[in-house]
Amino acid sequence: MNMEQLAYVVEVAKMNSLSAASQHLHMTLSALSQSISNLESELGVKLFTRSRQGTVPTPEGRVLIQKAAEVLDKVQELKDEAQSFTSTITGEIRIATIPGPMSLLVKTIASYKKDYPHVRIEISEKSSQDILNDIHHNHIDLGLIVRYEELEPSLVDLIFDQLVDARMVCCVSRNGKLALQESLKPTDILPVPLVLYQEDYVRWFVDQIALTYGPADVLFTTNNTEAIKRALKEELAITLGLDYSFTVEDRLFNKDYVLLPVDTPENRVVPLGWVHIGNRKGAKWMKSFMSRLKLEL
Repeated sequence: MNMEQLAYVVEVAKMNSLSAASQHLHMTLSALSQSISNLESELGVKLFTRSRQGTVPTPEGRVLIQKAAEVLDKVQELKDEAQSFTSTITGEIRIATIPGPMSLLVKTIASYKKDYPHVRIEISEKSSQDILNDIHHNHIDLGLIVRYEELEPSLVDLIFDQLVDARMVCCVSRNGKLALQESLKPTDILPVPLVLYQEDYVRWFVDQIALTYGPADVLFTTNNTEAIKRALKEELAITLGLDYSFTVEDRLFNKDYVLLPVDTPENRVVPLGWVHIGNRKGAKWMKSFMSRLKLEL
């Protein structure tokens, strides 16, 4: 028995497919199958049931594969701890975020790079579902998402660490009529043209209130913040978004725009947080990065 064999069975169990796991591990299907068969012979236990529907852990296999994952976690912790004693820490953190929170990351990344200059950080913007898919397939290490009910099936076997609570707000031009109100109802919002961030939760929220109150008048969707600001300033539209995504510290923002609560039962508090797999390489550095961001929010 060796660490590679343990990593192989964990990967096959995650993908429920020998062929998919072999492609991800960059090894031949026959070599992967033989390695697992050797481990099963050594343990005296059948770990998987193979069929046309896939490769599924047996009841005994589920227990042992969970133990294998725990062993891999501990080995990675040992490696991370050992590297923390060296003079130079190197590595890579691959991060994806939904549109909006990118501005929250800049300060944290800058301070983190001062302490760990040799850790490479790669950031991209994606939809929530794409982020979860990429984490499951080891394309990224960390995802910054808003957790809501439609994503729950994709969060199975992942770890979610909450950063802050978030709630939907409406942003309008300070010169518009709606700016005079203390809060807005869906009946105030839906008849007015909307410009929206191209983000899963925003679209989902608009669809939810539209089911009860009627269709929304969406002028366009974009991730270009300047285009959204211009549409608001010229009173061509209003926008909806989660409160953290608006830079209320900006003096120009306070001068030109107003944030208003959205008064509807659909507007529940949702958590913004990190999603990841616990046994990823560099887990200690990632935890340090996540903790630092939480302190700076």
